[in-house]
Amino acid sequence: MAHAESVDNVDAHYSVEALDEAILDALGSSGKSLDSVTVEDLGPIDHFHIGGIEATLDLLQLAGLRPGLEVLDVGGGLGGAARLLATRIEANVTVLDATSEYCRVGQRLTGLVGLDDSVSFRHGDACNMPFGEQSFDAVWMQHANMNIEDKDALFGEMHRVLRPGGRAAMHEVMAGATEPVRFPVPWAGRESISFLARQDAVREVVAGAGLKEVVWNDLTEAALQWWRQRLATIAEHGPPPLGTHLLMGPEAPAKAANLLHNLEEQRISIVQAVLERP
Repeated sequence: MAHAESVDNVDAHYSVEALDEAILDALGSSGKSLDSVTVEDLGPIDHFHIGGIEATLDLLQLAGLRPGLEVLDVGGGLGGAARLLATRIEANVTVLDATSEYCRVGQRLTGLVGLDDSVSFRHGDACNMPFGEQSFDAVWMQHANMNIEDKDALFGEMHRVLRPGGRAAMHEVMAGATEPVRFPVPWAGRESISFLARQDAVREVVAGAGLKEVVWNDLTEAALQWWRQRLATIAEHGPPPLGTHLLMGPEAPAKAANLLHNLEEQRISIVQAVLERP
């Protein structure tokens, strides 16, 4: 499959018709007034990764980013992490995402919480970033690399847009010891848009791109326990009005169940890492 076709297929996979209206309706059903919605109120849906908003906060602490930075959020989706960075460390964040609908809805949610001056969205390809060299102080990436086949181009572009001394913080799904992955999963309905690489292979690519490892943590076991608890809560109480099931569509139960199986059977692994451009 050609790269451009793969990007288009990823865009189609994540697109949800009238997503913004579904989110606003769910906020209302949760008892939230649209006049006073906070970044944290959006957390159940706009942190579309294992660990939710807590995982984003953990990564922020680990990364040690100072206030006021220019940050690029690669594959930032609806902008949950971007808005959190804007409020917690007063960062100016650009979200780059291959899904045009996420960019549109993310910008609307950003306006809803009054952060249009701090967070912006750009529809584009992480393997050919539409930014100049050394444009950002930091790069952020959570659960995005799974849809990107060309890891050399991805990490090469991250290095290119980072300023010297800049850091890249990531929280990612990678291949495990067992193959194949069970589908569908949240990032792919089928194998053709899932590009998992093993941790050792990614570490080689990172080094080859000129990025230095500062921290590399395997969080697979913690992720497994978190996902088990989440599914147990949903089984007992049902899904909340606002949640990532709105992003996964009719296959949400199957995707959630397969994610658990893939973690249990070591078909996937979860990594938290901080990299630096010397």
